[in-house]
Amino acid sequence: GFVFQNYNLIPHLSITDNVMMGLALSGEPADKRRKKAVEVLSLAGLKDHIDKKPNQLSGGQMQRVAIARALANDPDIILADEPTGALDTNTSTQVLDLIKEISKDKLVIMVTHNSLLANKYADRIIEFKDGRIVADSKPCQFSQKESEYQLKKTSMRFATALKISGKNIRTKLFRTALTSFASSIGIIGIALILALSNGFNKQIAKFESSTLSGFPIIITQKTEEVDMDMIMGIDHKEENKYPDDNEIYPLDPEKSKKVHTNSYTETYLKYVENMNSEWHNGISYTRLIRLNLLRSDGKVAASVDTNAINLTAYPRNPDKNRPGYLETAYDLLAGKYPVDTHELVLVADKYNKVDKAVLDELGLESNVKSISFQDILGLELKVIPNDIFYK
Repeated sequence: GFVFQNYNLIPHLSITDNVMMGLALSGEPADKRRKKAVEVLSLAGLKDHIDKKPNQLSGGQMQRVAIARALANDPDIILADEPTGALDTNTSTQVLDLIKEISKDKLVIMVTHNSLLANKYADRIIEFKDGRIVADSKPCQFSQKESEYQLKKTSMRFATALKISGKNIRTKLFRTALTSFASSIGIIGIALILALSNGFNKQIAKFESSTLSGFPIIITQKTEEVDMDMIMGIDHKEENKYPDDNEIYPLDPEKSKKVHTNSYTETYLKYVENMNSEWHNGISYTRLIRLNLLRSDGKVAASVDTNAINLTAYPRNPDKNRPGYLETAYDLLAGKYPVDTHELVLVADKYNKVDKAVLDELGLESNVKSISFQDILGLELKVIPNDIFYK
């Protein structure tokens, strides 16, 4: 058992519960704890104070509680570290009288700086200085003997810990409520900030997607680099403005342009095909080949002007596990997204409007108020290869 100078009592528990705490840690059954706690408190002269809390006792009484707690588990040895260090002389005498009584049945090892009390109560006094023994009132010889004693591990049941915590909360209801309120404000604030951040990021991503969907990255066959300074009439050369001479100087506007012709090699196309799929939503290839499209116009096959219908290749995402360009940037109004290479998609604006010229080329009646989706779904066009078309 241990007796400390500063008592180490739990302030929100009664002195009986403080003693029972040690019994709970040592695994004493619940039905025996209170009875044993009352017994050792009575032995310490605190029978009339068993329901009081530590702050209702004097310093000497609190030290008696600490001694009672040390005796609760019926130890063979009691270690007392300056048990009278925080007490006055009279109270120290009362506490040491109790410890002396206990020493009749137990081995009490006490550390103290008060030599008067040590000489009065101790059976054997060992003096230390700088960590070394300098005197021993009863030196003895002892043989080396291995002890078979095993320290018992202490633990507390969850229900007991919960009960003690509940008592602590009940004694500090206002502070607990205030702490809970302040914590909830902090948690709600953090959750609100995270929600706003997440929503803002989603909205930005949606805005970027909707904005950039109309401006895809296009690598054309030829690229012109224009000298904007020359177009705006800004000339960095030192030339006279509004000259007085009667001469005209030829100007070559082509000098303000630089034309770069791209070369699409198999290596480059393979590089584009193998790009990280997270960098884009789809890749489409447009080849300078005129498609020979025919549509049925009653009993006659009519030619379809591919320029009029603004025909473009379907952007395909190499990563089949991620949605493509159309799936992310457009809403599906009817039918399904293309699966095979011969399927077509008709794109309408945000008002479900399509250019009349496109509808006319597809063989649909454009001089009406509206056209049902069902009249458009299933529309077929015939592709004629050049070898057959010009045969």
